[in-house]
Amino acid sequence: MRIDVITIFPAVFREFLGASLIGRAVAAGLLEVHVHDLREYTEDPHRSVDDEPYGGGGGMVMTAPPWLRAVRAVSGDGPQPHRILLSPQGERLDDARVRSLAGEERLMLLCGRYEAIDERVRMLVVDSEMSIGDYVLSGGEVPAMTVIEAVSRHIPGVVGRPESVENESFRSGLLDHPHYTRPRTVEGIEVPDVLRSGDHARIDVWRREQALEATRRKRPDLLAGDARGREVAPKASNRR
Repeated sequence: MRIDVITIFPAVFREFLGASLIGRAVAAGLLEVHVHDLREYTEDPHRSVDDEPYGGGGGMVMTAPPWLRAVRAVSGDGPQPHRILLSPQGERLDDARVRSLAGEERLMLLCGRYEAIDERVRMLVVDSEMSIGDYVLSGGEVPAMTVIEAVSRHIPGVVGRPESVENESFRSGLLDHPHYTRPRTVEGIEVPDVLRSGDHARIDVWRREQALEATRRKRPDLLAGDARGREVAPKASNRR
């Protein structure tokens, strides 16, 4: 997969793209990420990318021409990308959307700044808008990193053990179950006996029950009302 990022702060991606799974995926050629400086597509001596808003109001608005030049120029270099504007107004990113994006051949992530981006950018060169939550950040760089991190985990070969991705939170509609490792006892708290039993059927039941309980306690919105909770619980209990 190829991902292009357009931003006025390309330097913030350097460490991110060289670290951990992302860095290894890039080095192995499994993921191709190109970061483009929006200011390279300006035409004035000051490399300006913003101006005062029509109609007045606080803050500055990113001007359309640099964005239009950048998106069109970068889009022409290879297969046509799915162009995403990172915005609090966009569709909220969730696991289903991440898996959908992972199926794209190429993505382009537009990282806005300041008060807003001129609306004509949305109208002319944006395919969709994406939000990572109902709050406002200073720019789209952190959301872009979130998209890259989440999507890359679904690229074959990026995660060493594919079952790790399959068993993560949200794949089953539930949060993940608790995890434990050595030492057996930490400040008086022991690893649950079932996890040391060697009985994998019991362990599976325990993990599902714990996932359901964690979801009910932490994210009840993920359960479609009491009916969903009643539907999930018997599946675990029937396996005793």
